[in-house]
Amino acid sequence: MHPRGQHEDERETTLLSTPAGEDEGLSLDEGERVDGVVEFNQRRAKMERLRAEGINPYPHGSWLKDRTLIKDVLAAHDPSELEAGEHPELRYHVAGRLISRRGHGKTSFLDLRDLSGSMQIAVRLEALGPDAYERILNLDVGDIIGVNGCIYVTQRGQLALAVEECELLTKTLRPPPDKHHGLGDTGTRYRYRELDLLANEESRELFIERAQIVAAIRQWLDERNFVEVETPALQSLAGGAGSRPFITHHNALDRELYLRISVELFLNRCIVGGLENVYDMGKVFRNEGISPKHSPEFTIIEFMFAYADYYDVATATEEMFRDVAQRVLGRTTVQRNGEQIDLAKPWRRTTMREEMLTHVGIDFMEENREAVSAQMREALEEYVHPATTWAELVLAVYTKLIEPTINQPTHVFDFPLEPFPITKRHAEHPELAEHFDAVIGGIELVSGDTELNDPVDQWQRFVDQRMRRMADDEEVPHPNDEEYARAIEYGYSPTAGGGMGVDRLVMILTERDTLREVIPFPIVRELR
Repeated sequence: MHPRGQHEDERETTLLSTPAGEDEGLSLDEGERVDGVVEFNQRRAKMERLRAEGINPYPHGSWLKDRTLIKDVLAAHDPSELEAGEHPELRYHVAGRLISRRGHGKTSFLDLRDLSGSMQIAVRLEALGPDAYERILNLDVGDIIGVNGCIYVTQRGQLALAVEECELLTKTLRPPPDKHHGLGDTGTRYRYRELDLLANEESRELFIERAQIVAAIRQWLDERNFVEVETPALQSLAGGAGSRPFITHHNALDRELYLRISVELFLNRCIVGGLENVYDMGKVFRNEGISPKHSPEFTIIEFMFAYADYYDVATATEEMFRDVAQRVLGRTTVQRNGEQIDLAKPWRRTTMREEMLTHVGIDFMEENREAVSAQMREALEEYVHPATTWAELVLAVYTKLIEPTINQPTHVFDFPLEPFPITKRHAEHPELAEHFDAVIGGIELVSGDTELNDPVDQWQRFVDQRMRRMADDEEVPHPNDEEYARAIEYGYSPTAGGGMGVDRLVMILTERDTLREVIPFPIVRELR
């Protein structure tokens, strides 16, 4: 935003930015609610008077053709190089939201804001006449207006636009958050994001930055000849991950469908068809809990490339993160948990076995699985179901005790095979998978694999997975994906891929602590 100095008059009504708080609730007390009703009624009465006078408070027409963004007006003129007063030869049409007004008598000043910035609008009785002057002063903070005028330099040497014509484009019925209360309440900010965006410049800039990050990811992949494929959001089988899906019903087909929890299987089928390098970026849905790093609806990008293995995916992850940060932030460093993180440096590479030995003192690859499992149960220091498998215990120890301690960029390789039914077995340790997690700030950002391309092994893995679920007496929302298993029988080239939570990357690059800050409209609890 363009910097501004002190205005002509300090007495003002204004819409100001407010800091974000931590409570999750609504911050309106009874007095505020009463004041809000009174103001709503006053604004509604103004709207009705305008209609009675033959003025449409929501007029038709376009302002796009002649409109100039405020930042371009400010950039085009240095007030120190202009004489005080009006400059009729320098004319502009601007439009935006009225965010403050001050002054009295024969000259008043408004502040007008669009997405690019804000500037002063000088309203002079002498230039407009009493009727037009009074009509402009009767506008409310929050109203959206269009202004025609010329450059005006104030006696204090500040740049403004002298109003010659002012048109009300949208009459607002509710007042914006004011400077006394704002939107410091976190729950209110998430639930009513439009008010957060109105009140907080930082929030507006955050979501512009999010869009730039998404565009930079796409650009990085497109430059490397990846083909973007839109895979189905409604799927007959919720495959590609072990999460619980959302279930819906298709009336015309009279069948249950699932909102996708992953896009991996469809991308792999595209590689079977010869596309080689593919990706999909979009929403996935997992019917699970909510936390600072989990959301039931989130944006994922999965990218797959042929003739590669999981080490190639790890390398690509480093390059992507470095380049995206440089393009969007202009730097490769961010702060996380009190440390500076440099994404341009080579990331640390380790194995899950090494990390568990270092942090917990347990070698989960020892032959005596019962003894190792007992050690891991003890390390977790909480109740563990007796039916929990060795692989599940390894993942639990890693997730709870190791991953949160990894702050600097790290690739952790070689996970137990059981939870990854479409991942290639490790070349030396068949009980492990060629799988890795990329971790920053204690958060998994990318999950990558060498894909299983042996169709016989794939069929057996699906059968084993289904039998385990039936033995656990669970619902089985993921029956065997016979279409996928059949597809790779046509020949599936050596392939590797990664899945990245885009919201998590935005959270890291913008140095936020929770996903709900970087998701425009996160899921929140129902008001009671």
